[in-house]
Parts: sequence; C-alpha cells; structure tokens
Amino acid sequence: MAITSREIPETRITRSLPLPHSVGMIAYLITGVLAMLAIYVLVGATVSWMQIRIDDMRYGRPRTTHIEGLVKHGAETVAQPTRMIGMNINRQVVVLELPAGDPGHVRSLAGPYLFGANEDLTPVLLSLRDMDRDGLDDLIIDVRNEQIVYLNRDGSFRIPTPDEQQLLQEHGL
Repeated sequence: MAITSREIPETRITRSLPLPHSVGMIAYLITGVLAMLAIYVLVGATVSWMQIRIDDMRYGRPRTTHIEGLVKHGAETVAQPTRMIGMNINRQVVVLELPAGDPGHVRSLAGPYLFGANEDLTPVLLSLRDMDRDGLDDLIIDVRNEQIVYLNRDGSFRIPTPDEQQLLQEHGL
C-alpha cells in the first residue's frame, strides 16, 4: 500500500451576513441624535459660562447692586438721597441702608437665604415703589424673579404683617 500525500490549499470560507438596510439607517439616526445631544450640552454650558461672566462684570463678586432714592429716612435732600446696597454674600441676601448717604448711620436688612447650586452667584436687584399707596416708597428685593416687599414705616423698612400682606394681595400689588 502506498501512501501519497498532497498539500491541500488553505481556503477560508467566510460568509458575511448582510445587515438589513434598516440597521444602517438606525445607526445613522442614533449617531445623529448623539451628535445633537452633544451640541446641546456644549451650547448650554457655553451660554451658562457667558451669563456668569456677564453677571461678574455687571454685579461683581459678591453680587452687589445699589439704588438711591428719597424715602424720607434721616435728613435727606435731593443732593443727598438715601442709598441702599443689596448684596448676596455666600447665599445670604443683605441690604445696607445709608440714610441721606450717611455711612455713620448704616442700617442692615437681612433678606432670604438662597438654596441651590451656584446661588452664591445670583444677583440681588433692588427697586423702590409705593406698594401700599401711603405716599412713601417701599423697598422691593428681587431675587430669581421672586419679590420681597419691605414696607416703609416709621423711618425704616420692615416686613409686612400678615394683615398688611393680605391687603397687598387684595389690591393685586
């Protein structure tokens, strides 16, 4: 018996399973959605960063704003109105009042404490308006579109009593 050998050529049998056409479209769709999500996150972060920089230029750190007006506290004149300085100091809203611009008679008003991420960067806006129609300008503190009214009574500002709050709400103020 004779043994013969012969070399068998190496052949690889590979079968590629064709993917359905819809899988390719789904892959493109998922890639597009992920790209749009990445763009949305980047644009949101950029806008937030720019808003913080604009507020830094406008209000500084800590966030500070001021107004002045004739509120009939102290010896005011048109040349020496009362000045109010609103500050956000580590999430605590504080308003300093300088009657007739006199730093020797500073009064402070404690405002609300702000909760949440980055609330130490929230600006405090002040305005003067006669809320209770008594002829004296009242102090309005605006923080995050929430307004807190301090009524002008007896030569100083104070929080309204529950009866006064009810009266302000009834008049739609």
